[in-house]
Formats: sequence, structure tokens, C-alpha cells
Amino acid sequence: MTLNNAVTSPQSPTGGPDRAPGHTGTLAAACGAVFVAQVATSLPASLTALLQADLNTRGTQLTWITAAFMIAVVCFEFTFGALGDLFGRRRLMAAGMALVAAGSAVAALAPTVQVLWIGAALSGLGAGATFPSSLTAITAVTRSARERAHAVALWSGLLSAGAAVSPLLGAIFTTTGSWRGPFWVLVALALVGIALALTLATESKAPTGRTRDAAGQITFTLGLILVLYCAIEWPGSGWALPALLALGACLLVAFAVIELRAESPILDLRLFRNRAFTVSSIVTVVGMFAFLGACFAIGLWLGPVQHQEPIRVAILFLLLQGPPLLLIPVISALLHYIAPPWLMTSGFTLMAIGCLLCTRLDVTDPGLGAFATPALLIGFGFALTLGSVTSVALNSVPAHLSGTASATTNTLRNLSFALAPVVLGTVALNNAGSTFATNLTASNLPADQVAAAVQIAEIGGPIAVNSMPPGITGPAVGGLALDALGSGLSTVFLICGVVAAAAAVLTAFGMIKIKADHSA
Repeated sequence: MTLNNAVTSPQSPTGGPDRAPGHTGTLAAACGAVFVAQVATSLPASLTALLQADLNTRGTQLTWITAAFMIAVVCFEFTFGALGDLFGRRRLMAAGMALVAAGSAVAALAPTVQVLWIGAALSGLGAGATFPSSLTAITAVTRSARERAHAVALWSGLLSAGAAVSPLLGAIFTTTGSWRGPFWVLVALALVGIALALTLATESKAPTGRTRDAAGQITFTLGLILVLYCAIEWPGSGWALPALLALGACLLVAFAVIELRAESPILDLRLFRNRAFTVSSIVTVVGMFAFLGACFAIGLWLGPVQHQEPIRVAILFLLLQGPPLLLIPVISALLHYIAPPWLMTSGFTLMAIGCLLCTRLDVTDPGLGAFATPALLIGFGFALTLGSVTSVALNSVPAHLSGTASATTNTLRNLSFALAPVVLGTVALNNAGSTFATNLTASNLPADQVAAAVQIAEIGGPIAVNSMPPGITGPAVGGLALDALGSGLSTVFLICGVVAAAAAVLTAFGMIKIKADHSA
């Protein structure tokens, strides 16, 4: 049976065609590559405290470590999708792993934060090449919807496993006081990834009708860099940023116009004529924004706000990121027997419930027990949506456009990864700042304590006040700062819950005809 919008039904015959040559080796290499790429993506966030202490970062310098990585990923994934079609996905996977290894080595040796930015950008280019090439390589060696569902579930599980391993890796090396060690581990993992790609993966291409789209790449890269730069630097910005933001928006509009006219676009906008692909793309941005925003808020809550031990933070992130790996056989079976839109709707609903439960947490309670249920709900919801969204995106397009579809899906997911901390971090800290100022003014604290708190808050906000020893501002001031930060993060959890619920509604109603066709 074939679903509307060219989505192949998961209710295909169990026998199916024989496996393609190199299926197992390609699957192993692709999953290994995406695991390494995701470890590289998540690693800087787990080393924030050590990087800040050792490199004396200030302002947005720390933010730019992750931003340099994510900008490189997002800006070039479309191009890497086309390059994989032209020159081979196995070759591109190996090249991506080589860039991750090189970037991680630069980061491990970095004497300053500026050099660390360069290493992060190189690693980001490598991850940007790996995400679409590994997923499209899997598509090339799967011959049925059921086989592809299993492969996508495994790929998604290893991607999530990479995100779960990063905090553990950071926690282990935090005990030694070294942030350079995890980057050397990443170099070793990337070298293993290169070996797997070159020895196990089967080469595949789809060069028909594919050419380089230089104009599209230039306008997209410049436009997105300007928009993300403005988003990161907006707090305390001057008059120039709105102008840069407008220029970035104009370049992205120009990119869309160019892609409509290009002979071989890096983003084939005709894909969005397919409702299944369009809805899956929208909910990828919206739903992953909610998930990554919740992860960011939980990490901020436990780390810089409550100052929990890194290993405790890592344990909680296993609840968030572990389910997609543990549930690989379950998700694979569900994708065969249940239409992906139902799984997506259920997953986003679970994520919404988990995020809304987080709004009831008490920031003064350092126990992890209260987080267990919300984190598991969010993690299980993520497990249901990640593979389902990817499966819909790949199964709803012709085979010769799988490279573009893969690059588009990965770019949208990583765009959410880049935007969620920036946007929601600004919301949390601005809300906390306003609440702290109001509560401080209404308090009956001694004038010297209030003056010290105001001075510190003007420089670093309530999160800086919360990090001061009690003897400087007094324990009461620290309590006000902690409560304000809890209020700001509760607002973020509320936003994430509403966004995840919106993704559930959009999936349910946007794909209702596909569901009807599936059940017919």
C-alpha cells in the first residue's frame, strides 16, 4: 500500500526484497559516523564550567564556542547533501570524520577561546558533512519501507546516544579539571569513524541532474550567519544589529528566489509541494526546538543555577537522550505497524506533558527525583518523534531527491539546536533579571547588600549574583537570585510545552489525510 503524498506504508509485506549488497556494513558505518558527529555537537555544552574558568571567557565568548560549531553545520549541510550525491556518500562521511578529528585536535590544543572557535567551526563542518551523508547512505542500501524504518530507528538511536554520552564524557574529565581530554577522545572516535566508513560502507551516488549551486550557497550562508549572529549578540546590542538582521533576511529571501530558478538547487523547494514532507519539516523545527529548549533549560537549572555535580547532570541527561537508543527495536516495529504521523503526534504530546510538569519544579530542591518523570516523558516523546520525522521525510520523496531531503531534515533539526539556547536563554535570563530587580526593590535587606547585588547584577545578571559566595551579598540576596532564575526557567519550560503541543496539533491535523489513507 502507498500512502498519500508518496509515503510508503509501513504495512508492507514482511518478506520484502533481499538486502542490498553492503547493507550491514553501510548501516554500521553510518551509525558510527552519526554517533561521533553528535558527540562533537554536544560536547562543548558539557564543558562550559571548565572552559569558562580556564580561558577566562566573558560575555558571549562562551556562547560562540557552540555557535561557531552550529553555524558551520547549518550553513553547509545543504551543500554537503549535493556533494554526497555528486561524489559519493562514503567518501563524504570519511571526509566529515577527518574534519571532526582535525577540529577536535585544534580545540584540544587551543591556547585561547578564539582558537577554540576555529576548532569548533572545523568540527562543525565535519558534522555538517556527516549528518546528511550518513542518512542518505542508509537510504541507498534499504529497499523496503520496513527495512528503512529499522535503519532510521537505529540511526536515530545512535544520534541520541551521542548526545547522551557527551555529558558523561564531560563529567568524567571534570573530575580531573581538564577540558582538553574529551577533545582527544573525540579525535580517537573520529579516526575510528573514518576507518569504518572506508572499510565497511558501500559507495553510492545520485549525480543525475546535480550540479553545484554557488549562488544559492553564498546567499544562504551569508544570510544565515548574519541572522544567527544578531540572535546571539542581540542582548545589549547597538543600532547596527537591526540593520545586519535586515540584510540577513534579505539574503535569505534572495536565496529562496535563486533556488526557485536554479537548474540544480541545493534546496529543492519543489519538495515542499508534498504535504507530508512540508508538515514533517515544520514540526522538525518546532518540535526539536521544544526538545532542545527543554534540555537546555534542564542543563542550566542543574548546572549554573543549582551548581550540581556534573555526573548528576549527566545521569539526568541519560533519561532525556537514552530512550531513542534503548527503544530501537520497539521504534522499528512501531514504524512498521503504525503510521509515523500517529507516533509523531504521541511523541510531541508526551514531550508537552513533560515540559509542563517541569514548570511545577522547585528550584530550591536539589534532588533529582522530581525531574525523573518529566525527563522520561520528554525522552520517550523524543524517541517516538525523531525516527518518525526522519522516516516521513525520506519516504515522502523520490529516491533521486533523498540527498536533498536528508540534508533539509538535518539542517532544520540543527537549526533548532542553534536557535533554542540563544532564544530561550535570552528569555530565561531577561525574565529572571526583571523578577530579581522587582523582588530586590521590594525586600527590606540592608542597603549595602542591595547595592552590592545591584552592582553584580548589572555586570552578569542574577546568575552572577547566584554564583557569589554568601559573604559578599548575603544569603538572602542569593535566595532572591535563585528564585528569580527558577521563575525564568519555568517560563522556558512553559514555552517548550506550548511549542511541543503545537507540534502535536500540527502533525495530527496536517497529516490527517495520510492517516485516513493508511487505515483505509
